[in-house]
Amino acid sequence: MRTSIATVSLSGTLTEKLTAAARAGFDGVEIFENDLLASPLAPREIRARCADLGLTVDLYQPMRDIEAVPAELFARNLRRARHKFALMRELGADTVLVCSSVDPEAVDDDALAAAHLRELADLAQDFGIRVAYEALAWGRHVSTYDHAWRIVEAAGHPALGTCLDSFHILSRGSDPRGIEDIPGEKIFFLQLADAPLPAMDVLQWSRHHRCFPGQGGFDVAGLVRHVLRTGYAGPLSLEVFNDVFRQAEAAPTAVDARRSLLALQEEVGAAEERPSAPLTATPAIPAPVVPTGFAFAELVTADSEPLTGLLDALGFARTARHRSKPVDLWQQGEARILVNTGAVVRRDAAQLAAVGLESPDPGGAAARAEALLAPVLPRRRAPEDAPLDAVAAPDGTELFFCDAGRDARHTGWRADFEDVGQPPAAPGVHRIDHLALTQPWHHFDEAALFHRSVLGLDAEDSVDVADPYGLQRSRAVSNPDGTVRIALTVGAAPTDDTVHAQHIAFATDDVVAAARRFRDAGAPLLPIPANYYDDLAARHEFADGELETYRELGILYDRDEAGGSLRHCYTRTVGRVFFELLQRDGGHRGYGARNAPVRLAAQHAVRAASALSGG
Repeated sequence: MRTSIATVSLSGTLTEKLTAAARAGFDGVEIFENDLLASPLAPREIRARCADLGLTVDLYQPMRDIEAVPAELFARNLRRARHKFALMRELGADTVLVCSSVDPEAVDDDALAAAHLRELADLAQDFGIRVAYEALAWGRHVSTYDHAWRIVEAAGHPALGTCLDSFHILSRGSDPRGIEDIPGEKIFFLQLADAPLPAMDVLQWSRHHRCFPGQGGFDVAGLVRHVLRTGYAGPLSLEVFNDVFRQAEAAPTAVDARRSLLALQEEVGAAEERPSAPLTATPAIPAPVVPTGFAFAELVTADSEPLTGLLDALGFARTARHRSKPVDLWQQGEARILVNTGAVVRRDAAQLAAVGLESPDPGGAAARAEALLAPVLPRRRAPEDAPLDAVAAPDGTELFFCDAGRDARHTGWRADFEDVGQPPAAPGVHRIDHLALTQPWHHFDEAALFHRSVLGLDAEDSVDVADPYGLQRSRAVSNPDGTVRIALTVGAAPTDDTVHAQHIAFATDDVVAAARRFRDAGAPLLPIPANYYDDLAARHEFADGELETYRELGILYDRDEAGGSLRHCYTRTVGRVFFELLQRDGGHRGYGARNAPVRLAAQHAVRAASALSGG
């Protein structure tokens, strides 16, 4: 289906917004009135700019407080409308959005509202324009889509139809099944937005917290299915009011927006090339190829000694070196870490730069990523190097799709490495349990959508974690069996490197033994305050000496409602990276969110002490 986006959904000048929408692949735009008023371009120049970019002007919006008002005020409204319709003709827009009135002078009289809208539609028709009447969720007398449709139906004018907006419908808890009672030709426009599900005033919710489909808690796909069953053949258009999007760069936001509509069409089953049969599968997007495990995590650093010292203490062995690049492979069990000293980074800025994902079909995974606007990254490699496709996640992390087959050691990425004669260490750690990636504050929702749509991972609900300097928001994504888990986090203090730290969690069957080995190797674990263990004693019963052991080693403990337990501890941070040792028992699938505030406070304390000592 055709796709469109309201200019209010993007940041920047109108020209910047139009360029971003076109480059992201949108077919058309809704011109928001404030964007036009602030533009130095005349309406006919905006029309020409859109044409040059291959964009249609699908809607002009909004026209407010028109109907069911006193006669003198309605006469002024018609005068205003005549001027706007003339402007729209120059702009090349043939549909105007009219919101249900919030004017204090508006009266609760459906017959009068229908009469006024009929007269407005008569005027619009003289200019070749259609009127799409929308129920605002906070409308004074008309606040539901079915009420708005009854008024449109009573008006009975060919140039008058309705606009359906997923936010206004779902935020009020209206049943979208009734949409199927509206003839498709009378649905003049469809606007889509998702939103989280907070308890707040609906107007504030709408103006500041909308997001793209798939990033919130609404069943936008279900609503779209109802709309398509009416025979609606117009565009799927995004209208999103969001403080974060208004401050982020327009170009990546537009790509994120377009990706959300591609993923939505896939979920709904709307074929772009057959809008007359909208419930068939979309062939343009290859099927999801869900990763089955972590092939490797790649750390880049200018000085490898601090990182390799930690890996050595954790029991990893340096087993191989890349044939043509300064990259070493450190391994323990099935946990593989690449240490790359060839990248250009600050000396103290070690960071997680790339992740290898085991895939049953690397080519299919890359093709899906490209179809969902995550282009394959160019890769500098020697002729003999294994061909690996990689895409960039929203935070810049490179994701490599690696063959998970039995011959991968000889034909995949590991064939690029030559053994250095040191066998893998005996597995105290046996695999990477999960990765924690801190996102730029304005890419958090985009990251969740990216990992869900591009990688086919399932997303859990967001959780807020108390940090000494604010709140961190976290959302985990994973494959069904938990062999790939990624925790996406955004912090409240974007200038603090501790908040922006990334970490790799290693799974072990005995975290106490693993922690002792690490400590005995001379590497310090993150110290945990005694008050934490006093609280544990109050909340849980432990075997004799168990709690004392946890206190001695800095091991944190969590238990879920089903009785599963999690024991975990952390290393100190090197650059932007630290490691976690964890043991899951009884099917525990969490990440220790209850313990995160304690861990964050401990990291801040270590950082502050290091700064004071000059270390």
